[in-house]
Amino acid sequence: MDDFQKARALLKSFKGDKYLYGSGVLDRVGAVAASAGKKAILVRDSFPGSGRFTEVLEDSLKRNGVEVIAEADGAGPNCPREDLFRISEAVKQARPEVIVSFGGGSTIDAAKAAEVLRTLGGDIEQYFGTGLVTQTVQSSGNNLSPHVAIQTAASSGAHLTKYSNITDVSTGQKKLIVDEAIVPGHPVFDYEVTYSAPPGLTADGGLDGIAHCLEVLYGAVGASNYDTIKEIAETGIRLVVDYLPRVMENPEDRQAREALCLATDLGGYSIMVGGTNGGHLTSFSLVDILSHGRSCAIMNPYYTVFFAPAIEDALRMVGEIYRQAGFLQADISRLEGRELGEAVAQGMFALARKIGFPTRLNEVPGFSEEHIHRALTAAKNPQLKMKLQNMPVPLDAGMIDEYMGPILEAARDGELSRIKNVP
Repeated sequence: MDDFQKARALLKSFKGDKYLYGSGVLDRVGAVAASAGKKAILVRDSFPGSGRFTEVLEDSLKRNGVEVIAEADGAGPNCPREDLFRISEAVKQARPEVIVSFGGGSTIDAAKAAEVLRTLGGDIEQYFGTGLVTQTVQSSGNNLSPHVAIQTAASSGAHLTKYSNITDVSTGQKKLIVDEAIVPGHPVFDYEVTYSAPPGLTADGGLDGIAHCLEVLYGAVGASNYDTIKEIAETGIRLVVDYLPRVMENPEDRQAREALCLATDLGGYSIMVGGTNGGHLTSFSLVDILSHGRSCAIMNPYYTVFFAPAIEDALRMVGEIYRQAGFLQADISRLEGRELGEAVAQGMFALARKIGFPTRLNEVPGFSEEHIHRALTAAKNPQLKMKLQNMPVPLDAGMIDEYMGPILEAARDGELSRIKNVP
């Protein structure tokens, strides 16, 4: 069984027959939506070439008796609060039976959170954290409306997951809702929509997929479901490492495009069976200067070195993927602990350089010491404590400055030697 077959088998075990995905599936969305409701609001992104896809979508809805009673523009990158509130107001005014979102992760996240505010009320702040939407659903007796989430980018896996990331642009800080209640009941991904994605978006998305698989793998070492998570991660990471350089060299490579779609879907599977940690936590404080996937890609090699003594089995598997792809020369089987972590980090750096990505924060326009201060402060916020708890080397608020501070300084300068391991 090759990696494509493994990926499809894993997605089948994850979603069964509830997930509509592959090339050319957009024409079947109407039947999916009709099973959930007859009056829909369409929250959609517009991007070069999107017109022909929205025509197919709207025609499919109409043919299946679903009336689009309102439309709203999607959210900007990292889902600014202002876009969330605008979309929430549109949903309130429309009072749809079903929400149909067509866009990248930010637009799908906005649709998730907009329905929370529409149906449950309150302030968005009260839902940041884990399980707080479910608590309110149970106490209020109000259920969220069905959501047909149509993904348009090989990246976040938002159409498959319990996460909604929202950014306060004024402070440059992202926070998130983590709740099973907001998982879209009707996920869709027509891979053809991604075939003309620009190089930057393609690379950001692929490395976001690696980050999801990688961070969940790191945090799962010793867990009862570790073998399952390892299989998901191995398949997803290898698909990106092997095929992302091919897409960057030839954007018309459809096999490679499909590989990235499958890989990032596996990233979505990963974050439904485990949690992300260090790279994602820091990325929430870099939203004003970096895309999400890019910031995770910069940070994860440094967290890899920090976690290394606790995750040797995972690192040998990950390192072998990079070695087979030609990005790492070291004999992984002979390395242990921090030395093993540094070797794997170098493999990650090599892939980043191959696709033209930065490998340290001081290469990023707009980076300043304020970003380090912001990241350290955010790590102490109880609303983000799930990221600390997911770390294979857990940190509490009192350890942040001593251990996370050097990780961020190392990432700033590209100096792995700055990182301190917990004794």
